[in-house]
Amino acid sequence: MLSVIALTRNEEKHIRACLGSVHDFADELIVLDSGSADRTVAIARDAGARVEHRAFDNYPNQRNHALELARGDWIFFIDADERATPAVGREIREAITNSQLPFNGFWIPRRNILFGKEIRHTGWSPDYQPRVMKKGFARFDPAREVHELVLWDGQAGYLREPLIHYNYETVAQFRAKQIAYTRYEAQVWFNEGKRARWRGAIGQPLREFFRRYIALQGWRDGGHGLLLSALMAYYAGVRWQILREMQK
Repeated sequence: MLSVIALTRNEEKHIRACLGSVHDFADELIVLDSGSADRTVAIARDAGARVEHRAFDNYPNQRNHALELARGDWIFFIDADERATPAVGREIREAITNSQLPFNGFWIPRRNILFGKEIRHTGWSPDYQPRVMKKGFARFDPAREVHELVLWDGQAGYLREPLIHYNYETVAQFRAKQIAYTRYEAQVWFNEGKRARWRGAIGQPLREFFRRYIALQGWRDGGHGLLLSALMAYYAGVRWQILREMQK
């Protein structure tokens, strides 16, 4: 039995299409909502999902709670702004029913759509995410509040068919999320004893730009790759500034 789970909060724009994309291969649909003020819950129920509620504190705790809610032997997490193709569904079903595979979980790639264009380079592809797991053999690390880390009991394999991820629609949306990530990363660095050295004020943004644009071939994404490389370089500088303020 395969349980498909989506975490939501004010996702009325995406949730119907998201659930519709997994409906044909899911044995159980669960939406764990954290206080939506829009029509997310009503739409999810109309789409056939069992809706549960939990106040949000962080993503790993939310996902771990969702794991306990699932009745299936296997769980597939999908975000509201993601879509699973029929090929994704077939590959997941084949993987979890193949007794010859020595895996208790699977990573799945994503095709990221940013500002209306699929980004194939610049660090956004193939963007593997740990999403398919056997119940009782995986937990999310509660210490990793952003970009969740799965603690696997056993081996995890890699699937080929990608999810479609409608990531950021606007630069403003991108910047709002990145400042939150940047503050979190600076706090992690500070807790680990890292310090902001003066040479990093210029060096870190430059290294990030060249990593994204040259090493990760952002230039192949055209103007989008240039913009994203420049934005990530900027936030590398912001992270340095925040870390510097923490030191003071």
